Amino acid sequence: MGNIIEQLQFSASITGPICLMLALGVILKRTNAINENFIDVASKLVFNVTLPALLLLGILKSNHDVSSSAALVSFGVIANFSFFLLSIFVTRRYFSDPRDKGVIIQGGFRANTAIIGLAYVSNAYGESGVAMAAVYVASMTLLYNIQAVICLTPKGEQSGRQALGVIIKTLTKNPLIIAIILGIVISLLAIPIPKMVTDAGQYFANMTLPLALLCTGGSLDIGSLKHERYATWFASFLKLVAAPLLITIAAMIIGFRGIDLAIVFLMSSAPTAAASYVMARAMGGNATLAANIIALTTVCSLLTCTLGIFLLSTFQFI
Repeated sequence: MGNIIEQLQFSASITGPICLMLALGVILKRTNAINENFIDVASKLVFNVTLPALLLLGILKSNHDVSSSAALVSFGVIANFSFFLLSIFVTRRYFSDPRDKGVIIQGGFRANTAIIGLAYVSNAYGESGVAMAAVYVASMTLLYNIQAVICLTPKGEQSGRQALGVIIKTLTKNPLIIAIILGIVISLLAIPIPKMVTDAGQYFANMTLPLALLCTGGSLDIGSLKHERYATWFASFLKLVAAPLLITIAAMIIGFRGIDLAIVFLMSSAPTAAASYVMARAMGGNATLAANIIALTTVCSLLTCTLGIFLLSTFQFI
């Protein structure tokens, strides 16, 4: 009994603080302590400045051997692309509206690895875990953007050329990818960085997760779930149950254990990324459905992730 309580406490220590920060974001928005303008500006600050600083410094400060993550990253890319193909097959069997299909597929595979996923890993393993997860996040960011453009682009040769242009633009201008590549290059070349610069960067990095979680909570609109219920729950099942279950079992079969397995699970069990709404809206998808999926998966992932961590830690896989 005592061991079960310990595992529950460990699970709650990872997801609990995130739940509280999301709830605080909801409360602050409801009481007008923060508004839409604040959320918009702060979200851009996180994406363009503080999150890149967190990832870059995480790599530099940990002296992490990037090559040691090759197996984890390779598995992540293959497993997530395989799940993407499965999502396409399953979704097309039950939905016919082209504006819905791409949004549902994206909602099922595109995890919020850069904010919620990293927050999970940070709570569980601290800076060393964030450094390991940073390279994984970079590879998933590349993959998710490519997959999103593929599933949201209408059929046709002209659309295919436009899709390629969107993929190149989103990848070459993504601050997260640029920061991680920069961190890896600086680390490999052993380029000295003045302490004054790293200290200033750490101020930005420390803002990332609290500010991002407040904005995520403030952006939640539970009332919108009255619309598109079936499609919303279908995509949420793919994201919160099918993806973490299938990907984590595959990782266990291959032999991943400990922090590597935990990163695979925590990243795959993260809710649908907020970027999926922006992408769906920009490419003519059902933006309301995309917002519903984000809201439902964000709330429910706290429960599914806690349960998953509890089971994995109880059976000593992590």
